[in-house]
Amino acid sequence: MKFKDIEEEDKIYPGEYLLHKPTRQIVVCGAYMKTKDKIKALLNGRLLIDNIAEFQKLNVTKEDRANKLKISRCKGCSSK
Repeated sequence: MKFKDIEEEDKIYPGEYLLHKPTRQIVVCGAYMKTKDKIKALLNGRLLIDNIAEFQKLNVTKEDRANKLKISRCKGCSSK
């Protein structure tokens, strides 16, 4: 995973994962208010409102997606 600063032309959608730099935690975006220069996000079940500059966008690489899809299952039923 790589993190990228949010720029003017970037689109941020509700439900997208972002990094909150002061707390160094990944949060879920609730609202992107470009005109007010604020983002509402959920951090550990609590509402967080902060400036856009305090967040970074989470970029998932192709390798990260490929590794996530490789989930093994229980082998108990396959032998029957």
